[in-house]
Amino acid sequence: MSDDPGKNSDEPEESGQNPFKGTPFEQLFGAGGLGGLGGALGGMGLGGPGGQMPDLGQLFSQLQSLMQPHEGTLNWDYALDLARKSAARTSDPSPTQKQKDAVADAVRLADHWLDETTSFPSGVTSTAAWSRAEWIVGTTDVWKVLVEPIAEGSVNALGGALPEEARAMSAPILGILGKAVGAMLATQIGSGLGALAGDVLSVSDIGLPLAPAGKAALVPANIAAFAEGLDVTEDDVLLYLALREAAHQRLFAHVPWLREHLIGAVADYARGIEINAEGIQGRIEEQMRGVDPANPESMQELLDGGLFDLPKSPAQEAALNRLEVTLALVEGWVDEVVGQATHERMPAATKLQEAFRRRRAAGGPAEETFATLVGLELRPRRLRDASTLWGSLRTRQGTEARDGVWMHPDLLPTAADLDDPLGFREDASAPAEMTDDDFDAGLKRLLDGE
Repeated sequence: MSDDPGKNSDEPEESGQNPFKGTPFEQLFGAGGLGGLGGALGGMGLGGPGGQMPDLGQLFSQLQSLMQPHEGTLNWDYALDLARKSAARTSDPSPTQKQKDAVADAVRLADHWLDETTSFPSGVTSTAAWSRAEWIVGTTDVWKVLVEPIAEGSVNALGGALPEEARAMSAPILGILGKAVGAMLATQIGSGLGALAGDVLSVSDIGLPLAPAGKAALVPANIAAFAEGLDVTEDDVLLYLALREAAHQRLFAHVPWLREHLIGAVADYARGIEINAEGIQGRIEEQMRGVDPANPESMQELLDGGLFDLPKSPAQEAALNRLEVTLALVEGWVDEVVGQATHERMPAATKLQEAFRRRRAAGGPAEETFATLVGLELRPRRLRDASTLWGSLRTRQGTEARDGVWMHPDLLPTAADLDDPLGFREDASAPAEMTDDDFDAGLKRLLDGE
């Protein structure tokens, strides 16, 4: 029993003993239990004298603006409000009825042209002309599905990096850090979506189905900006982009596994998040010094400085490779069928195709968004290779054989196939006519590896 009335009888005599001793967190949670973290937060103006634990009331007060009560890991109300404000920094007028009619007419004509270039029927059930703010609102539900696993994985990994006994003692601090991480990720996501809304041309522009099934939506204000300096009529630009949007809609409508395949790759990436405690320990201490949580710009610098830019685990690398290849195949297929549809009908299509590819290569919306939100940087070379692969397959085996590859994910070309796009099924020729039973039996043998 201790003579000190303020000391718990169950507490070890050496009250300064570090419960994290022998772990990579030994310095972070230094002498005095959690005093090391207090010292780190002290650099933020929140610690007590001599590196003591910070005043938690003051800490909560300083972070209140970023940590309002919300459901889930991320404060989506805050993120979306930030995204809309970011998009509104430039003029964002609501589309006129004339623009809405023009989009509807362009998509209708696009679907008619595509009927001759793909075996997939139309997937469009409705059309829309969206402002940038409407694009943010219209795609929010899918962004939540894509981003929430990443946020949860990042926050949960903070606690998972600690030994079990240390985790229990640090629960209050980890709770604070988890909320702070979620808040700063919400800031990053809001800024990213706001910037993306100012650049996207349609709802399928990044290769993912971001709107409800069958909803073909284009963003007239961004299309007008894209058309500037192309020496192509705005009507041709609108029709070309309507073709791309309608082609995306067909693919996702008639390849039922594709949506979950892509979203599943993002979820696999999140599950693969690993915290290298030893590696980030020094970085946390260094970057948190001098950061003022009352200053949003200072907090953003902490995020931009790479505090949460964690090394990818092998599981994440595999998931990102699968996502990258599938997105390249989606974009390459769209590029191929639109090229066929416009070959004899739209003289400006070649110029528009090249402009679109240059836009990707220069860092278009998909590259920037995934680099920010998922960690994926698409390689534009993959898009060209995928388009070449699909075109070569169509030339040798026909449209139905090309589109039939999408019947099952195991039939898709791999990254190695994209390295040699002309060699994909090089020895195969147009198949002889066969019955439905013969086709089903052959497909079963292929999937079973026979």
